[in-house]
Amino acid sequence: MKLLFVGDVIGKPGRRALQNILPRLVDHHRADFVVVNVENSAGGFGVTPEVLAEIADLPIDCYTTGNHVWDKKEGVDILDREKNLLRPANYPDGNPGHGLYVGESAGGVKVAVINLEGRVFMHNLDSPFLVADRLVKQLDPKVKVIFIDFHAEATSEKQALAFYLDGRVSAVVGTHTHVPTADERVLPAGTALLTDVGMTGPYESIIGMRADKVLKRILLQTHASFEVAKRDVRLAAVVIDIDEATGKARGIERLLVKDESQG
Repeated sequence: MKLLFVGDVIGKPGRRALQNILPRLVDHHRADFVVVNVENSAGGFGVTPEVLAEIADLPIDCYTTGNHVWDKKEGVDILDREKNLLRPANYPDGNPGHGLYVGESAGGVKVAVINLEGRVFMHNLDSPFLVADRLVKQLDPKVKVIFIDFHAEATSEKQALAFYLDGRVSAVVGTHTHVPTADERVLPAGTALLTDVGMTGPYESIIGMRADKVLKRILLQTHASFEVAKRDVRLAAVVIDIDEATGKARGIERLLVKDESQG
């Protein structure tokens, strides 16, 4: 089977790219299951019910997020209600939402999606390694295809989780830094790895935001509001070929597709 994962959708330009490009990618790659990270989809920070409604007709099976999922109150309010909208599983108990979703592919194959957040340079959360252990063990043994969106800052931590889980999950793909990496590969025991899939949004920017706004904050070391950029919009994704009988990855392909309609 083919699993297609789309990296961090940034604001309206990212949502438009998703609408313009995703359907043809699904057709071209014959994707059986689609996961999209939407943590920056509402104005660059968080997700809202309106955003999910806007993209509801697209062929998306599961939504993942990250640390910005908490930025919009209306988005937090739907975490318990929308079972296929995940937040990182390693936040403390008592938070709304959940970090594991088990869905079914177009071909009837059960697919588990796990959302985790890194700790290096980020929050002091529960160990993503130990939480991954727990979630994988609690799955029905019949669920062989297991995909992890690891929303983390440090390259080393992302690669470490993939090696730690090698042979136990189908893929570990990183998000959060918004910069695509070129280290895609299948590890010795059959887990596909990509440190960061990159963002779906404007690349004439500083990680999706207008450069002048970001530079003002960096140069003056005082608060300056960020604004989603608009130019050179691209969709970043990865296609993973998985043996559905064993859950092992057979291949991984990185994609970066320009949205010609947005310049």
